[in-house]
Amino acid sequence: MLKNRSIPSCTVIPEIAYPDVEAAAAWLIAAFGFTLRVAIGNHRAQMNVEDGAMVVTEMPADGVWAPRVVMVRVEDVDAHCARAIAHGAKIVHEPQDYPYGERQYAAEDFAGNRWKFTQSIADVAPEEWGGVSGELG
Repeated sequence: MLKNRSIPSCTVIPEIAYPDVEAAAAWLIAAFGFTLRVAIGNHRAQMNVEDGAMVVTEMPADGVWAPRVVMVRVEDVDAHCARAIAHGAKIVHEPQDYPYGERQYAAEDFAGNRWKFTQSIADVAPEEWGGVSGELG
């Protein structure tokens, strides 16, 4: 794949619409620890999320957008959750351990977007919890 410094190198780059791109970027930095990669006027912002990325976009003219959840891996779910709460995130699901080796919580941001944050706590084969391994790697 051709590299381009104007776009994140991730394979998956979610785009999430907000009514105010600059305010959303500032909130995501403060509450979730994201960093700004590229600001594009006041209508788009590329955000770094550890080794991943996302794009904040303007709300569509009709103001309608589909529900979605973006999953983000973090080092410490509990500390991350506390930070999110301190910045006004609504916690949808408290941090919880799952049999597939993840500790996760879910939050809703100020614009109603859903976020799931996950911390790996064990290396568990999918078959151990009822999953089926696909092509890994």
